[in-house]
Amino acid sequence: MAKKERNYEFRKRLNQVHRNRLNPARNRPQAGELRIDESWQIHLAADAGDYLFRVAQDLQDYFAVSQGLALLLKHGVQPGENPQQPAIVIGTAAEFPDAAKALKTPRSFYLCAERQEIMLCGKDERGAAQACYYLEDLLNLRQAPYIQEQSILREPLFSPRMVHSGWGLDQFPDPHLNAIAHAGMDAILVFVKDLNMSCAGFLDFNELIERAASFGLDVYFYSYMKSRRHPEDADAVEFYENSYGRLIRACPKVKGLVFVGESCEFPSRDERSKGRLRLDPVPPGQEDDPRPFPGWWPCRDYPQWLQLLKGIMRKYNPGLDIVFWTYNWGWAPVEDRLALIRQLPGDISLQVTFEMFENIEKDGVPTRCVDYTASFSGPGSYFRSEAKQAKAMNMALYAMSNTGGLTWDIGVIPYQPIPFQWKKRWDALLAARRDWGLVGLMESHHYGWWPSFISVLCKEAYWSNALPFTEHLHLLAKCLFGSQGAQLAVEAWRAWSSAAQDYVPTNEDQYGPFRVGPAYPLLFLEDERKLPDVPHAHFGARIVKTPYVSHDPAIVPGEIALLQSMAKKMRSGILLMEEALKQTPALCREEAESIARLGKFMLCCVQTTINVKKWFLCNQVLLDTGAAAPEKLLAYKQMEVLLSEERDNVLAALPLVSEDSRLGWEPSMEYMCDPEHLHWKLQILQDNEAKLMPEYHRQLLKEQ
Repeated sequence: MAKKERNYEFRKRLNQVHRNRLNPARNRPQAGELRIDESWQIHLAADAGDYLFRVAQDLQDYFAVSQGLALLLKHGVQPGENPQQPAIVIGTAAEFPDAAKALKTPRSFYLCAERQEIMLCGKDERGAAQACYYLEDLLNLRQAPYIQEQSILREPLFSPRMVHSGWGLDQFPDPHLNAIAHAGMDAILVFVKDLNMSCAGFLDFNELIERAASFGLDVYFYSYMKSRRHPEDADAVEFYENSYGRLIRACPKVKGLVFVGESCEFPSRDERSKGRLRLDPVPPGQEDDPRPFPGWWPCRDYPQWLQLLKGIMRKYNPGLDIVFWTYNWGWAPVEDRLALIRQLPGDISLQVTFEMFENIEKDGVPTRCVDYTASFSGPGSYFRSEAKQAKAMNMALYAMSNTGGLTWDIGVIPYQPIPFQWKKRWDALLAARRDWGLVGLMESHHYGWWPSFISVLCKEAYWSNALPFTEHLHLLAKCLFGSQGAQLAVEAWRAWSSAAQDYVPTNEDQYGPFRVGPAYPLLFLEDERKLPDVPHAHFGARIVKTPYVSHDPAIVPGEIALLQSMAKKMRSGILLMEEALKQTPALCREEAESIARLGKFMLCCVQTTINVKKWFLCNQVLLDTGAAAPEKLLAYKQMEVLLSEERDNVLAALPLVSEDSRLGWEPSMEYMCDPEHLHWKLQILQDNEAKLMPEYHRQLLKEQ
């Protein structure tokens, strides 16, 4: 039986960047391999900076923890100084001028393993660090200290690759920064409300910027700062000097700043908008104003506003990357959106969400990608239109891609274990790079990033000279499930990937049962309950909508059918995964079991959403004053069955969240589906069964 975890205990696992990867069964040489043993040393040139020295120390720690080898680290050794000494030599163009000639891209590197030397040469120090991490990747796949003789040049295909913290909202302890760097990302995102004030409270921005740099990571601010002046207001320059100017003046080493409509809207004078901020008081006479808020409309004066802020901020950081993200108005007419883009300053970056706003019919059911989802690989027509415009203007193009491994499909899981579906997204992004010049990625929102086999696959896809996907996937499956269980695991992942295509991405589901899973309540008639939350949560229960209301009750039966298909495929994958676990060696079992547990919990989330939709339809019948008593009685009987089924589903979820404290948690909401919330849900089911429903039933029988 798996050990139970306390809430937040998952952070212990997140803090383990290196784990034991040594498989004694594979600790034998193959043809053409070099064997690394304790006679080898790690060599670093004397002029290497503090950053690269720490990277070399990290590699030394990797060999100790993951390969069981204690390698001596020598700082100040010139390459080739002792040809008889087997060594891993780390450096840049200064140490390896011939090798570095072919390196053109920042962070690119060259790895050469031959005879008694492994040379790790970076275009720059960050490239040398990525060479070290790549060596770790190769040895992890091999599960033994052997490396094939080879020479390979690798270049990153996207930069920046930005992620939010998966450790806690705006919280980046050193091990998490180290893990993000190992995963190939080069930037982190921090919410900013004011100088040194994030959504999680006080945060020393410059201290974080310095620590992130020590792991080869840049910092991007994600603006939550209030913009209460129009650029033509008399005091606009003074106002923005005191907000954005003060921020960048105090933090001149920040890499960039992300603006998105809902978080940075200003009092636009575009007559097609309300002209005021969403959370501001409603002026008299404007209660019924149907126009969208400026944060949700491509207002004509956004370029003027950006031009003003750009001039202020770049006085203090001339290279500041200003990222303008069109997330909130991808629904608007294409010409209105493109007209705005055509007027933007050409020296900023345009960010477009990859899959949003796409209309897709599934088995006759109309669905729409209202927010982030992996069910549609993309790109959507909204992304295509703006990407083409960005290319025509030679503007830097970024995508909100979610390829940190998670979307809003299910809100309280660490990642989605659907590699074949993610492969479609990676391929589509690479095609966008080729066709429209896509250069940068935002890979997660506030649900953060979690290291997994998906992030390993993603990292490989985003570098040149990558391993073929199928080969890499099978190698990873062999590492995680052993040679006997690997194929079964791959087939389980295939089933789960297929299941993802049946997902229904609606607002009511992504802000309802799919946001919090089995903790989402079944509310009888007009009962109202708010999920318990904690005061320090950024969103908490505010982002969860109860009671459940469908945007189109007529298509709910079709949505249920799709989700039932999804559940069937999830169950098929779970059975395969359970067979794979029977073949998994003991040394791999902990990670393999965590993947199986995640699949089971996802099934619980799907089942809750099915039950919530069925419950909603029955509730509609009971609330319909025109429905006959026999019809209501039939709906009532169906609800009795649903109560029992959902109780079983909650009880199935309880041990899963008890064994893995990451399940049921999300950084901006905190815990929403931990044991405490599931017991709260069980109490509601009990209240329905013991009191609310029997009282209604007695009244219904009287009316017959």
